[in-house]
Amino acid sequence: MPSLQTPLAERMRPKTLTDYVGQKHITGKDAPLYKLIKNKQNQSIIFWGPPGVGKTTLAQIIASEADLPFYSLSAIESGVKEVRSVIEIAKKQGQILLFIDEIHRFNKAQQDSLLGAIEKGYIVLIGATTENPSFEVINALLSRCQIYVLEQFSKAELMLLVQQAIAKDEILQQKKITVEEWDNLLQYSGGDGRKILNLLELIFNTTSKKDIVITNDLVKKIVIQNISQYDKNGELHYDIISAFIKSIRGSDPNAAVYYLARMIAGGEDPKFIARRMVILASEDIGNANPNALLLATTTFQAVQLIGWPESRIILSQCATYLASSPKSNAAYEAINTAQSVVKKTGDLPVPLEIRNAPTGLMKDLDYGKNYKYAHSYENNFVPMEFMPEGLKGVKLYDPGTNAAEDKMRAYLRACWKEKYGY
Repeated sequence: MPSLQTPLAERMRPKTLTDYVGQKHITGKDAPLYKLIKNKQNQSIIFWGPPGVGKTTLAQIIASEADLPFYSLSAIESGVKEVRSVIEIAKKQGQILLFIDEIHRFNKAQQDSLLGAIEKGYIVLIGATTENPSFEVINALLSRCQIYVLEQFSKAELMLLVQQAIAKDEILQQKKITVEEWDNLLQYSGGDGRKILNLLELIFNTTSKKDIVITNDLVKKIVIQNISQYDKNGELHYDIISAFIKSIRGSDPNAAVYYLARMIAGGEDPKFIARRMVILASEDIGNANPNALLLATTTFQAVQLIGWPESRIILSQCATYLASSPKSNAAYEAINTAQSVVKKTGDLPVPLEIRNAPTGLMKDLDYGKNYKYAHSYENNFVPMEFMPEGLKGVKLYDPGTNAAEDKMRAYLRACWKEKYGY
């Protein structure tokens, strides 16, 4: 019988592609990764996808199919020293498969340390990342790896994982488990296979009855009572970053810096925090304080330059500044509205007078004719129609109610009079 000390998600980890659930776009027959595995083409790979979708499992299956020794490192706990140690083993014993979890947390020097070993064939690298590798992985390493994007499990796939665990796991079979309602079980999992199996195991361990009927109410009750245990594998990650963002949006620098400290204590990637603040600076502050975006962007650059632990100070400065800034989502709403209009109206013709006319033929067709150069007119403005036919007078940007955008509104009203209702 399997050990109670081994988590259910680990006990149910598939050993072959036949048993593997999900990712059919890359693991299904005739899919690219399937062919690579079956043809034993030992190519270095980066798996990019959310937590709990089978990145580690796929790496282990590839190692097994290729008959390669499997070595695993976590980028949170390892550095150049550990990488070199594994490479030395490969030099002595022959080619190995090295799996590096959260490879996006390796800095440039750490990623550089892998290049020679990959080039010489000492290691087949498989990296796993939840972050876009285009931003987090150096070009030299990207050029040596094939990138595969993994997707969240569908509801049907999550249900299959649960049903397989109930049917096959020897420990779960000690009780009779029936799933009567799926909604909360699926909702709390968030597309994460490990998370739904953790929850199933939690229900099993905290329910004394021999016959367990899983309902929405039972799932909700157990999650609330055991939230710290349920989040033991880091699922609080998304809750904490959500609280952090909402605290800044809500102009509470105290809560913002508290959740920042929580993320620091949890080992969150500082670049991830900085990147989210860049987005927020535009989405939630925007033109109410344009300096917010400048500071957030500079913060992201500084965090990369300075590193840990000093970058915590820079993150704190940015978080408190953003939280203390006036808020406006007018730019965010404007692009949402504009995209909705484009979706409904399609590719409307650009007015002739503002089209580009690089050739004589285009000029003959009146491209650019009657265009009025704003700087040739008083106050650098001349009333012209820039919208396509059918959208004249449509207002997409409505400035927020704050000191900076009040000035912008006054300027636009002076320019356009009553046209856009500023």
